[in-house]
Amino acid sequence: MTHRHVNLFIVGGGINGAGIAADAAGRGLSVALCEMNDLANATSSSSSKLIHGGLRYLEHYEFRLVREALSEREVLLKNAPHLVTPMRFQMPHRPHLRPAWLIRLGLFLYDHIGKREMLPGSKGVKYGADSPLKQDISQGFEYSDCWVDDARLVVANAMSAREHGALIMTRTRCESAKRENGVWVIDVVHTETGESQRFTADGMVNAAGPWVSSFIESKLERKAPYSIRMIKGSHIVVPKLFEQSNAFIMQNADKRIVFAIPYRDQYTLIGTTDEEYRGDPKDVSISDAETDYILDVANQHFKTQLSKKDIVWTYSGVRPLLNDESSNASAVTRDYTLHVEDDHGKAPLLSIFGGKITTYRQLALSAMKDLKEYYPNMGKEWTHAHPLPGGDMSNDHQAFAQKLVQEFPFLTQAQAKRFTGSYGTQAYVLLGEATSVSDLGECFGQDLYQKEVDYLIEHEWARTAEDILWRRSKLGLEFTTEQCARLESYLKSELANDEILISEQIA
Repeated sequence: MTHRHVNLFIVGGGINGAGIAADAAGRGLSVALCEMNDLANATSSSSSKLIHGGLRYLEHYEFRLVREALSEREVLLKNAPHLVTPMRFQMPHRPHLRPAWLIRLGLFLYDHIGKREMLPGSKGVKYGADSPLKQDISQGFEYSDCWVDDARLVVANAMSAREHGALIMTRTRCESAKRENGVWVIDVVHTETGESQRFTADGMVNAAGPWVSSFIESKLERKAPYSIRMIKGSHIVVPKLFEQSNAFIMQNADKRIVFAIPYRDQYTLIGTTDEEYRGDPKDVSISDAETDYILDVANQHFKTQLSKKDIVWTYSGVRPLLNDESSNASAVTRDYTLHVEDDHGKAPLLSIFGGKITTYRQLALSAMKDLKEYYPNMGKEWTHAHPLPGGDMSNDHQAFAQKLVQEFPFLTQAQAKRFTGSYGTQAYVLLGEATSVSDLGECFGQDLYQKEVDYLIEHEWARTAEDILWRRSKLGLEFTTEQCARLESYLKSELANDEILISEQIA
């Protein structure tokens, strides 16, 4: 069994694990991260795709969380302008649910409680005959938040970590971890090859998301310091429901809210549900009751009435939230708690309970602050002022896409737009020396060419068609069964060739 020593070993390749890996590696620590599946395989690819302060959290007096989240919108708009983009949200006013004065007060706080430089403030809106909303909804409120490609944000953080020397291991499960002589001894196994590897580490981070408590109990064989509540959030995707570019935030009588968000030009994303979940996180899926709930809320608001036959895709995720004894699932805090324990001042274990994608960078800062005493020589905070890979561009997507078309005239406008919103300046790495469409290789469908697939294998840890079609992109919405099978066949062939090459090099 091979052996390697690192300063910090991280379990979990979601947004929190990847964010901490990037932060720690950039401070000069040697870092290894293992993820039992693909990056962003669970909760981090199943969000509402929003970087937002959480307007409704104000009703639960979570002012610190809202302030932190609002300030993070600005940081991410600067550091990941390819993945995080401004979006206006309209809240149709339903007087029987919340009075107008309460909403105005909430929006005033929302505008002023956090740092806001790039985003416009809130205002009232009137709805006329051309509105997609039902005729009895005549007015509402509009404010700013942001859209995010959640899974790609995780990948970008993993790439940043790797740029700073971190080892990122996907499809690698942590089998056991124990303290010996003041360090962690960690055994991992690659889930596809069965190959085992041993690490020793000065410290360890448990960023296992929904598995945070079970990891402590099954792999570390000790009692978890906190219990978590798994709150399921489900979403549906339907054909485009309205033409305007803003999203809608819809209130419901049970105090929950549902978003309707423009999605990939031709769709609308609607969710979420916030329900208690007690099963295995890997088996989570939307229930008939959740589907009916989302459709009912949408149909209360929009003129275009939806039914189950309109649904083109659904997804569900489990948020691992700290159990704060709230009686209502939607009221459970979205804040995070970090727990550190050590052995006589050595071999710390930091476990993450809760959190949301918007505040992942702040969570990483808090984690590094908590670990500082164990790594007194670590560097200073740096992630606030450094773009993520691909993010060294302006936030004018149209201008950057046009630049790509000028420099690579064989690209279609649609390709350039997709490359801009997925890869940013990494599009230059992807395209390389290509001078014609033929240089892109085989087309698998929907403008997905061999060159892009090869880039995703080499630079972004992609291994399967699912990795590419549902996490690195959302092209799975348009791909046919035959196109999926052809892509899967190509990937198996390419990865088998890579393994043969590696074996020959080792020999």
